[in-house]
Amino acid sequence: IWDMHRFLVIDPLPERRVCLQFVFNNLPTARQNYWLLADPQSGVEACYADPGYDIDLYAVSSLRTMTAIWMGLDTVKKAVSDGRLELTGAREVANRMQEWLGLSPFAHEERMAG
Repeated sequence: IWDMHRFLVIDPLPERRVCLQFVFNNLPTARQNYWLLADPQSGVEACYADPGYDIDLYAVSSLRTMTAIWMGLDTVKKAVSDGRLELTGAREVANRMQEWLGLSPFAHEERMAG
């Protein structure tokens, strides 16, 4: 989550504060939930406790699936299609997840995400 917050692309998101909750369903309950707050005015913040805002998008997957997407080894579209990633919430945010999530700087550009 820390790396994702550093490289999240705000432009594809609505021009307001957006709260994204990531649920890694294969981790122990106490370590499943993480949040990213993206605000055009203040940037992106990683949260390890519920920030208390309405959630714009819930992204539920295993940590392995999200890591594969982040590293360019998988795509949001394929993970959703295969049932490995469940997106619930604002359609405008969900539909552009691959854009705003971006890729790890360690991902190779010729990989799947693009």
